[in-house]
Amino acid sequence: MPSLDWSYHRPGWKTCVKTQEFLANAGITPKTEINAKKETYQKQQALELVEAASHLFVARGKKVVGLNLKKDAPTETEVLKLILGPTGNLRAPTLRCGKKLVVGFNEEMYENIFG
Repeated sequence: MPSLDWSYHRPGWKTCVKTQEFLANAGITPKTEINAKKETYQKQQALELVEAASHLFVARGKKVVGLNLKKDAPTETEVLKLILGPTGNLRAPTLRCGKKLVVGFNEEMYENIFG
């Protein structure tokens, strides 16, 4: 079972509730949880999370994008389009599992990443 280092979520938010249900059913508990309603991650903090990752997985509805950040080398602009919401803050839910950064909710993507 993978270890989940970090979780950024908005309590009551539809996709965040689905994420928490998935993790609970899989028996996965994050080491650190950040409430996005109380602590927002803006552009620079979001980029720092990406810089520490080697893989980025982003879900928007049914669409899933997976990037090897070392091999694919997306531009900062491309990354920001994927990870920031309309307010300019990091999208929730966002999870960090080792060197993987996972943004958004897609059950199939979660099953592939968290097994």
